Amino acid sequence: MSETVKNINLESILSIGEEVINSDELNNLLNTKPNIVAYDGFEPSGRMHLAQGVLRAHNVNKFTNAGIKFKFWVADWFALMNLKLGGDLKKIQNAGKLMIETWKACGMKLDNVEFIWSSDEINKRSDQYWKLVLDISTKFNLSRIKKCTQIMGREESDELSASQIFYPVMQAADVFFLDVDICSLGMDQRKVNMLCREYSKKAKRKFPPVIISHHMVMGLDGSDKMSKSDPDNTIFMDDSEQEVNRKIKKAFCPPKQVEGSPLLDWAKWILLPILGNVVIPADEKWGTPARVYSDYTMLETDFADEKIHPSDLKKSMTIHINELLYPVRQHFENNNDAKQLLKLVKSYTK
Repeated sequence: MSETVKNINLESILSIGEEVINSDELNNLLNTKPNIVAYDGFEPSGRMHLAQGVLRAHNVNKFTNAGIKFKFWVADWFALMNLKLGGDLKKIQNAGKLMIETWKACGMKLDNVEFIWSSDEINKRSDQYWKLVLDISTKFNLSRIKKCTQIMGREESDELSASQIFYPVMQAADVFFLDVDICSLGMDQRKVNMLCREYSKKAKRKFPPVIISHHMVMGLDGSDKMSKSDPDNTIFMDDSEQEVNRKIKKAFCPPKQVEGSPLLDWAKWILLPILGNVVIPADEKWGTPARVYSDYTMLETDFADEKIHPSDLKKSMTIHINELLYPVRQHFENNNDAKQLLKLVKSYTK
């Protein structure tokens, strides 16, 4: 592989992360290791939102295009521990199948992607897995482990079940159990990923995992991240065109305000990376032409200077998001098995 290609791969992978720990280690991996493995783990918990769907597919493709194998840890047992979908394992597994089906529909290249179900793999190699879990648990005190409870959507001060306290230790074990070189998860998983690096040092492992933490996109109401518990706060991968239009029309978007603007946040972290540009449509009423932005700073500046009205930004978002969701809608409309699976999983959250 030429130096030019290596540099392109490095820049592509770095672009995934809001934070990378650290870039020198990543560069060393790309230059010295022939079979690099990146991973993400997910709890199946019902419908999938926009960032989990199209953005995750786009970022996984960046890894595999760079020759990196990507492992998805389908954390069905973990969802059970975290009491998702009422702790019903069958429902959890169906939700996991729906997530995989959705990624296929939105263009994830699966040639170098492996989906590993935690319930299957832990049973197959239970001796190896539980030795790792126990070793990690002996290296940290309870206070340090409780600092990781954010990974489950919990606060350190919450009343936790014993399984929820054990959860971060098991998640850390996953990284070493799967022989992972790169942890590619959200910023909300940062604390347990850092626990993995601390464990590497304590256990005298030669290479700690590189951490590439992606941005947590905002909720439509201006909250820090999308919440599936409030359907109007997010766009689901199975939302209709009408639902997308309705939700974005009521999104928080004050004129001139850049800080805390969810639509600008989505433009920066979803639309521009995937589509390459954001088009603000022409407005005949005000005589403004269509404008094309390939640079986020220019988009933000023009919005702050009131050269872009909130209603025009909302029109742009509805057009682009419906464009991204179109192939997914087509897949679930035309593939009967996929359609029935979606119907089943949606029934769990009514």
